Order: sequence, then C-alpha cells, then structure tokens
Amino acid sequence: MLKLKDHGFEGQRAIWFPPKVAALSAKLQLIQHAYITGIGFYPQAKFHYFEIPAADHHKLIYSFTGKGWVEINGDKLHISPGDFFLVPEGSNHRYAADDTEPWTIYWIHFKGKAADAFIDAHVSKHGSYKGSILHSPKRIRIFEKMYQHIERGYGLDNLRYINMCLIGFLSSFLFPEELESDSNDQLVLDNVNAAIQYMQQNIAKSLTINFLADLVNISASHFSYIFKKNTGVSPMEYFTQLKIQRACQFLQFTDQRIKEVALSVGISNAYYFTRLFTKVMGLSPKQYRGKHGYK
Repeated sequence: MLKLKDHGFEGQRAIWFPPKVAALSAKLQLIQHAYITGIGFYPQAKFHYFEIPAADHHKLIYSFTGKGWVEINGDKLHISPGDFFLVPEGSNHRYAADDTEPWTIYWIHFKGKAADAFIDAHVSKHGSYKGSILHSPKRIRIFEKMYQHIERGYGLDNLRYINMCLIGFLSSFLFPEELESDSNDQLVLDNVNAAIQYMQQNIAKSLTINFLADLVNISASHFSYIFKKNTGVSPMEYFTQLKIQRACQFLQFTDQRIKEVALSVGISNAYYFTRLFTKVMGLSPKQYRGKHGYK
C-alpha cells in the first residue's frame, strides 16, 4: 500500500513524466538504456514522508542540506547533509525528513539497463545504497538544465538532450572527484587541515570521527572519505600516528617515565601504549629512548 505524507514545501518543484513519454523514451535507441521518469526539488521538506512496497523505477535522492532517514528492504540508513541514497527498482522502501532539521533534497527517478548498471556499480564500489559527496555547483547546474528543458515539453530532440544529460548527472555521484572545482578542492584541503590542527592541539584527548566531522560541519562518512583521500590513512589512524610522533619527542627530549609519556598523549594504559608504540615504530619505547634520547 502506498503511503504519502506531503504537506507541500515552499519553493518545491516536481515533474513526473506521462506514461506515454516514459514509454517513448524506452524505445529511443540513443536514450533507452538510461532515461528519466520524474525529477524534483523539495526545500526544507518538513513532514516529508514516503512509503511504497515496490517502486517501478530507480530513485536517487540527494540531501543538499538537513537530515533524514531511509529504509530499503528493511535496512535503515541515516542521511546527513551531503549524503545521497539510491533506491533500486522493485525495492520496498520508505523515507522521511528529520523532524527538527528537515532535509532539502534534489531527486530523480530513472530507468533503463544503463541505469541498472549504475546502481550495481555504486553498490559494488561503496558496499551500500548510501553515498556522500561534496557540494558542487556543476552538479546543480546539470540538474537545473535538465529540469528547465523538461519544462519546455517532450519533443524528441528535447527528450534526447535531457536524458543524455542524465548520464553526466549520475556520473557526478559515482565519480564525484572528477566534478569538483578548484574552489571545492581548496575547501576539502581546508577541512582536512583544520581537523589535523585540532588533533595536534588536543593530542592528549580521545577524539572520535563524529566529533571531528562536526568540527568541520560535514557528515562523518564524507569526512572519513576526504581525509583518507588527502592523507592516505583514516582520521583515527592519523591521530594515532600523531600521538606516537609526540611520544617520540617526549622520549627523546625529556626524562619522563614511559607511563608518564603515555599519559601525555592521552593513553592511560602503559602496556597498551607500549604495544601500540612498538607496532608503529618497530621499537619499544624503552628501545627507542635507548637509541635516540635519554639513556
């Protein structure tokens, strides 16, 4: 049974293709493997809720701002700003905006064999129907171009153009790094550097990915992705390396006992500290001090 709760959202836009138009798209050789059946934009969609046993098309929903959740075949995912999710054709699903921070979403419904392959490629690459991306004005421009052309009608040339744009739009989610502008690259670098600086200044604390992601105001999943892409390791691995690096300085330039050095970098268990230090440095703290510092 279909359940739909939609009180309307100021500024909302939505177009669902007439069945005859969708059927025509499925026959046009140039676009039959990936074509749009619906497209829309819901700003600050408070009370937005949708549930259906099995969709007859794929869906892509991108949370530009705000939060929400989706449940696909019983698997529930939480959606934060910058996250998107895919709903494969035939899936039982429901989703809703967060009560206090409702999402602003761009959404698109689509079908075709290439569309099937897009869903499969994303799941194979990320292991989930959920993904996370940086905001890109280019991606939004592609969306707006498709929407504006759809408003002009369903002539054959217009249908071909709209649906060829669809491939570029979908690829921006599968290969987001290829779309980002120089300014976005700098924003990524700024976020990573801000997190690293905070780690360095709070070396004795116990930090989490969620805390660091909140610090730079992006989702935890996307923060992990951009951090590893720019440093080669996860945020927590990096923080551990910083702790050991700082411990090396204490061992080399002070006469603190091993237990005191461990506490100085936020590790209360001296035995665990010794194991961790040895794993990273290849020498125990005592051996390192004997070779490089206080005897």
